[in-house]
Amino acid sequence: MQYEKDKQDYFIYIEKNEKVMHSLTKFCLDNNIQNGKISGIGAVKLTEIGAYDTAKKKYIKKEFPEVFELISFEGNVTLKDSKPFVHAHVVLSDHDMNALGGHLFETTVAAVGEFFLRKFEGSAYRKLNRDVGLPCICLENDFKVK
Repeated sequence: MQYEKDKQDYFIYIEKNEKVMHSLTKFCLDNNIQNGKISGIGAVKLTEIGAYDTAKKKYIKKEFPEVFELISFEGNVTLKDSKPFVHAHVVLSDHDMNALGGHLFETTVAAVGEFFLRKFEGSAYRKLNRDVGLPCICLENDFKVK
């Protein structure tokens, strides 16, 4: 992995055969990034994505070993159990230009992984929301819509 920093922004290059979620999580841990926004593009393989079944309160997971274009990677960084947690969704495209996507569990860079991370000084963290069945974001301010 390579990176450059400009104030609160990081341009991150994850190299061929490196795991994306593992690399980004370790990067956040090593650089004391507790809150942030991540986006990215590239080419990936060995991908596990899913969709959350709200009735059963569990993820439906599917693995894809083939190479895909990483059309879009959108995610955030918050604290979960006092450690940086990267939550990301992706859109992938095969070589016939068919798209699929979902919650990203892990993927490996097949050619290039180009990511942009913007760190911000916040206090967002995740705590289990029993109604939803997931660790949801907790922020310092509430806003009620009437």
